[in-house]
Amino acid sequence: MESTAFDIRTNNTEFDPDVLEEAFFRTFGNFSEDEKTLLSDAWKFLVEKTGNIMRSCGKPYILHPMRVGALLAEKGMDAQCIACGFLHSIFEIDGITTDEVESRFGKTIASIVRDTSKITSLKINSKTIQQADSIRKMLFAMIDDVRVILVKLADRLDRMRNLKAIAPKKQRLVAAEVLDIWAPLADRLGMQNVKSEMEDLSLKYANPDVFQQIKRIVAQKKDERAAYLEKAVNEIYKRAEKIGIKVQITSRAKHFYSIYQKMRKRNKGADELYDLLALRIICTTTTECYTLIGIVHGLWKPMDGRFKDYIAMPKSNGYQSLHTTVVCEGKPLEIQIRTADMHNMAEHGIASHWLYKKGMNHDKVDVNSLGIFNQLQNLKEENLTDESFFTRLKGELLGDEIFVFTPQGDVVQLPAGSCAIDFAYHVHSAVGEKIVGAKADGKIIPINTPLKNTQIIEILTNPQAHPTENQLKSVKTGKARQKIHSWLVANDPTFVDKAAEAQREAAIAANNGKSRRIQEEKRSHRKGSGMDASKALLEAYTGNVKIDNTKNVLYTLAGCCCPKVGDAIVGYSSKNKGIMIHRADCLTFLRIPNIENRKVEVEWEQRTGNRPQ
Repeated sequence: MESTAFDIRTNNTEFDPDVLEEAFFRTFGNFSEDEKTLLSDAWKFLVEKTGNIMRSCGKPYILHPMRVGALLAEKGMDAQCIACGFLHSIFEIDGITTDEVESRFGKTIASIVRDTSKITSLKINSKTIQQADSIRKMLFAMIDDVRVILVKLADRLDRMRNLKAIAPKKQRLVAAEVLDIWAPLADRLGMQNVKSEMEDLSLKYANPDVFQQIKRIVAQKKDERAAYLEKAVNEIYKRAEKIGIKVQITSRAKHFYSIYQKMRKRNKGADELYDLLALRIICTTTTECYTLIGIVHGLWKPMDGRFKDYIAMPKSNGYQSLHTTVVCEGKPLEIQIRTADMHNMAEHGIASHWLYKKGMNHDKVDVNSLGIFNQLQNLKEENLTDESFFTRLKGELLGDEIFVFTPQGDVVQLPAGSCAIDFAYHVHSAVGEKIVGAKADGKIIPINTPLKNTQIIEILTNPQAHPTENQLKSVKTGKARQKIHSWLVANDPTFVDKAAEAQREAAIAANNGKSRRIQEEKRSHRKGSGMDASKALLEAYTGNVKIDNTKNVLYTLAGCCCPKVGDAIVGYSSKNKGIMIHRADCLTFLRIPNIENRKVEVEWEQRTGNRPQ
């Protein structure tokens, strides 16, 4: 989603909806007649509902949706997705319903727009565990149709490009959210150019002084830098031509946010960094990639530890390339080598192999080739608390990763910061439970020490060993954490599950509060009516229980607390007795294993007049 060729000028005549539509189709003309009709209908519907609305910045409401649609069109997305870009915020307008959108544009578009709107309405603050459920809903929507997130990424990117219109404090909040959630998500979807632009724009608003400092330094000695790069490029062209390999080479200064990260990591100013330049070599075949790395290393001395082979070991987002850093005329020069197909995937990610177009089947879209979809599917099938989901999200789905090897040469991908215990549980739960030591590249290492890229890891076990609480504190992966936690709960009487205790206390407090409110309501009702309690309750309730707002579901009243009609109640799914109903303040209920994930909504069925609802 690089800067679009579609230009919306500030001239007021260009705000005319018909002029905008005409400009869109003039810029993006590769649509069938049916697709044009769909897009034109979506645009006219948007204009009809919002054409007179102005945003707080003083510009028409319709400009942002048009730019979002243009970003998606530039990516080559299908007409349905682009139409959703036009309509992505339509539910902000009073009176517009899902049924209306569905009747006009079909179920698929209505579903994507509805889910995109839900994500827009979520108040995502990734610093707090309490917001994990919001992020969970957003990511799980992506499993059903990845276009939900692609529309949302286009929306976020356009808002970042036009962030200068809002107050500085809000700019920083939006920038922080983009850095924490949206840029890493774009990265996980393989959309490198979207990720880089989002990061640079976030830095511009989150830390404007540093941004301007880097901008000045990058701009300095531009001619000198161009001559240096041109000389290196010509050397590579000359050698490649000699052996009959056709290449395309581009040179660039690194992205500002990448430079900023290097400044923080090395504790240096931008003017003290030398590896700010990079070359990218595009060739035709994988074999040529490896031939070219030999040419580059023959021309200049490679820097130790800076060669990475992402072709043999692709990243989980599908990224493939060879990376090396060489010393050219006394300065570090980063070089990437990849095929044209690899470059297309690196720049556009999931959108590069989009197959919705031209009537092709939804099932042919190979979204599951990206690791994040498999990880999300696994998370969806697990009953995780908000805290554990949040930890998994930040550490595994949106965090950095490393690649290590088994002694047999198999590649194991782990979140950055993982230790030998994580590796052991990745191999097999039984190996993780019995780990006592580990070797990295043949040398003994502490089992809680973070592993490094490309190490060969060997696990030492003992049949008498078992998981410990210290191991629980050391691990990074959700699998290792869950397995160790389960073992400790089942086998270690001294283990105190602090998170579960805190959750139980909060539940008790909440349920007690609910119970007190209902009892007060009952007392108030008795005083006001002058009836005795039992008669008042018989007037108010049928005596039956509704489960998830549904009647005629099998349930059993618990014998431990004997809930009576009108009591505050809670319920959970049991194996043999249907839904078990307890009083809300029942301590037995709160001690039931995994109760948070088994709870269902229950309430006493109320009467309407003399008839039950």
